[in-house]
Amino acid sequence: MGKCHIARTRARTTIVVLVTVTLVQPFAGAQLPAPPMQDIGWPRQVAKNGATLVYYQPQIDDWSDYKHLTGRVAFSLTPAGGKQALGVASFHAGTLVDKDTRTVFFRDIQITDVRFASLDAALSMPLEQLFRELIPAEGEPISVDRLMADLEQGIVAAQAVPLKNDPPPIFFSTGPAILLIVDGDPVLAPIENTDLWFVVNTNWNLLFDKSKKEYYLLDEDRLLTAKNLKGPWTQSQAVPKDMAKLPDGGTWIDVRKAALSLPPPEDLAPNVFFSDVPAELVLLKGNAIYKKIPGTQLHYAANTESDLFVDKSEKQYYILLSGRWFRATSVDGPWSYAGGNLPADFSRIPSDSPKARVLASVAGTVEAADAVMLAQIPTTAILGRIDAEAQAKATYDGDPQFKPIEDTAMQYATNTQEKVIRNGDLYYMCFQAVWFMSTKPTGPWKVADSVPEEIYTIPPSSPVYNVTYVTQTTTPTTVESSSAAGYLGVFVVGAAAGPAIAFGTGYYYPPYVYWGAGLAYPIYRPWPVTYGTAAVYNPWTGGFAVGHAGYGPYAAAGGAAWYSPATGRYGHAATVQGWYGGRTAASAYNPWTGTYGATRQGHNAYAQWGTSAAVRGDQWAQAGHVSTANGTAAGFRGQYGTIAKGANYAYAGDDGNVYRKDSSGNWSKYRDGGWNRVDAYEAEQQKVQSVKQQNSFGQASSRPAVQSDTMQRLNSSSQSRQRGQVQTQQFQKFREGGGRFRR
Repeated sequence: MGKCHIARTRARTTIVVLVTVTLVQPFAGAQLPAPPMQDIGWPRQVAKNGATLVYYQPQIDDWSDYKHLTGRVAFSLTPAGGKQALGVASFHAGTLVDKDTRTVFFRDIQITDVRFASLDAALSMPLEQLFRELIPAEGEPISVDRLMADLEQGIVAAQAVPLKNDPPPIFFSTGPAILLIVDGDPVLAPIENTDLWFVVNTNWNLLFDKSKKEYYLLDEDRLLTAKNLKGPWTQSQAVPKDMAKLPDGGTWIDVRKAALSLPPPEDLAPNVFFSDVPAELVLLKGNAIYKKIPGTQLHYAANTESDLFVDKSEKQYYILLSGRWFRATSVDGPWSYAGGNLPADFSRIPSDSPKARVLASVAGTVEAADAVMLAQIPTTAILGRIDAEAQAKATYDGDPQFKPIEDTAMQYATNTQEKVIRNGDLYYMCFQAVWFMSTKPTGPWKVADSVPEEIYTIPPSSPVYNVTYVTQTTTPTTVESSSAAGYLGVFVVGAAAGPAIAFGTGYYYPPYVYWGAGLAYPIYRPWPVTYGTAAVYNPWTGGFAVGHAGYGPYAAAGGAAWYSPATGRYGHAATVQGWYGGRTAASAYNPWTGTYGATRQGHNAYAQWGTSAAVRGDQWAQAGHVSTANGTAAGFRGQYGTIAKGANYAYAGDDGNVYRKDSSGNWSKYRDGGWNRVDAYEAEQQKVQSVKQQNSFGQASSRPAVQSDTMQRLNSSSQSRQRGQVQTQQFQKFREGGGRFRR
């Protein structure tokens, strides 16, 4: 295990940047009411002209491609001056998902059947017509957690991706340490008005003095010096005079402050681990302290933010990195991939354990099934076609250059930050999660009305693989783009116990470095990475949080700086004091999307489109796309029209009847204008007999017999509804707390 100086004991705080979905801006002219529309609770009530409709949480039968949904809903309907009637309606609808609010919006709702089990056809017809008049036609918001819980978790369909699961270099330290990653050979760029250069392709503020051939690394408020990137690194006692010329603000303010206030010599430097490929750092606060997980043979390291375990029965160490499990007999390695046969005790980690977060990466658990399902649910944005085409462009470093895509006849552009693919004589560009096509690699670009199937055969070994997770449909005026989590690097990995999720493909894509004629320094463009980011899954966003104090302020080596073709210079990420309690990037480059800008929780591919192009789910509903009983979307926020009211206890049985469950767990069936207790014994007998059961006096029981499989599905629906409610409330607390994610 690596050792380092421990005299310096300043606490290091975690830096986290989320790479996930979904902040999207509205069409020009659209208003942005606050708070955003979301699930307001169940059941919901609509009142109009003296009539009242109360409809309960829908029960989902199928969610095809997570875009088309079929289900049932129990309801009570009271006409003006009439009596209450209970019924069941079947429906199918399209869905629009907004992961930023974790909300699904129903649209194009079609009622396929309405049944009033206790009424004859003559009485049912006018009530059915009234029901169709009152039920919202589209825009209905429901928590994605409710839908996920209602689907059968045991049969989550997912196609595992052939990811590369080789372990990265893993460094361990029991004292203060940092991980310095330089993506390949150092790429240097000059700092204006000085003789200093900075290293572009690293995860730290790293400067180079060519005259002295020395590197200077900023760690918090001190500078470390070394002749070689591999070290040894020491506390700087003198710095180049040009550091005083660094701007007193902006990008280099912290370097300048550190240079003007050097600490005393006895203030020892941390250990610096160097790697020229993506690597990981396990930082322990002293020797490892292991705590037992009840009911298992597992112990976890309690004095590190890393997910490090020991299985006492096997005498094996396990570590979770970027959603992948690795094992070794010692922390010094060698490490090998263990995700395919993880010990069963990992699935027994209690949900209230300090290490419960790893369950999303343990195949066969409910948490893993949730994560897999959420990764497949696409985020959708609707964009104005003309506005989108006006923004689409690809800028190349010199003439366009292309390389073959393995196992295909296609090629991808190498000397641009955009994802441009040549397929035959046509060019396709996935620009900020929207597909465009052109007859030339430089454009002009038009929205693609169709995307060749060949593009979706691009393998994970290609650096442009993530574009296979973007699909779209078009109209003459709009494009509706859908992007699953794979576009931002969240993939499904297979195991014997079932699927789970992982971050990154596992392949290392060497960066693109271009020395053009007349350039004083090279152009560097990184590709997405799997390691070197301290990635941890966040179940509330469905993405991975990346970044850690020991990994530098930019989350990854490729996020610190980016080359701007417009200026011919590098932009450098600024650091600001964030709510994480440490330094975090105010702006950074995202190799998954080829964009850069302000980093925030919920940052996503559609965020860069701006106010004139795209609209997300709740804005679509609020911008006139919703038709409620009152003709307004505001009703879903509880202002008027549709409100949440009452207990969510009624269920639609698959036999067409309405059931309810009381607080004691007893079921009743609505029949002949009243509720009748369902006898569990008779329910079981009904499975094998078609005649009415007799009670001990030889008379027909007053309790209705129900098919056993119907009761099983009702019980399953009840359990799912409870879990969905808990998950929905926990997410709302997460948002109310500022959406902050702590390791």
